[in-house]
Amino acid sequence: MIRLPYFNYYAPRSVREAVERLAAAPADSMLMAGGTDVLPNMKRRQHCPSNLIGLRGIAELKQVSNGHGLTIGAGVTLAELLRLPGLRETHRGLWQAAAQIATPHLRNMGTIGGNLCLDTRCNYYDQSYEWRKAINFCMKKDGETCWVAPSSAKCLAVSSTDLAPMLLALGASVTLAGPEGDRRLAIADLYRNDGIDYMMRKPTELLSAVHLPGGGWRSAYWKLRRRGAFDFPVLSAAASLRFAHDGRVDEARIVLGAIASSPLEAREAAGTLVGQPLTDAAIARAADLAAQPARPMDNTDFSLHWRKRVAREFVTYALKEVRGDDVSDLRRKVSKLLL
Repeated sequence: MIRLPYFNYYAPRSVREAVERLAAAPADSMLMAGGTDVLPNMKRRQHCPSNLIGLRGIAELKQVSNGHGLTIGAGVTLAELLRLPGLRETHRGLWQAAAQIATPHLRNMGTIGGNLCLDTRCNYYDQSYEWRKAINFCMKKDGETCWVAPSSAKCLAVSSTDLAPMLLALGASVTLAGPEGDRRLAIADLYRNDGIDYMMRKPTELLSAVHLPGGGWRSAYWKLRRRGAFDFPVLSAAASLRFAHDGRVDEARIVLGAIASSPLEAREAAGTLVGQPLTDAAIARAADLAAQPARPMDNTDFSLHWRKRVAREFVTYALKEVRGDDVSDLRRKVSKLLL
């Protein structure tokens, strides 16, 4: 049995109290909501904080409001997110992304904020302490070499959050609470393509809320994993489009996940759709362009070359679903789920 290291546990009752506790020792403290990522990492000694700050008792992180868009507290669990009235109709891609995270048990614990702050993953990093010690560790923790690409100057651990690609495609933003007050940051600006320093959130900040704009976006999310009902993504495709009255595409965003240390927005591919009807030819052209910058690394499951080819297919599926095509058979084949 792998046991947790010793730590001090604090249970603040407000965001301000949590931020103050975090700011008192940011280098030796970690935030924990559901604990589905933090605690396994601590058992593997990937993180060994002296102070663990629990967020589950903070009521303001559970609030949801709907006015000019939808605001969701970062402490809302994934299961609660799936039960929000109307979410499946108004933000279908987000509902699909949340529904494919882990298992029902873990969705009852994991939170929307926790999934957005999910640690990057790698076959050489997500191992026991003894396994990592046997290879002299890796660049992400205790070592100097990125074993995915030994000549690389930076860590290539991959972003495995399901919600970030979809929220980026929806044009969402987040509120970060810190000692100096709150600041708003677009999801597109929240991540950097670095396996170690992968978030723009400061060590003294807490992600407190997610904001979704209104505006009639239609969206879809597709996820590749070995097991259809449990695994982290090894490739994901998120598409979000808004249509004009004549049926032409007014705005479009396409985002790929789990192929780099941050979600990858395919701007050129999305740009080719704007002003055009969503025909098969337009979809094929956009899927080809979206797959070009996709350069999966050999740090997760499946062959990296095959995952690159699948990127084109998944973008195609997502765009066809947004168009309104019946993709239920494809869903059943790919994810074993009807979403």
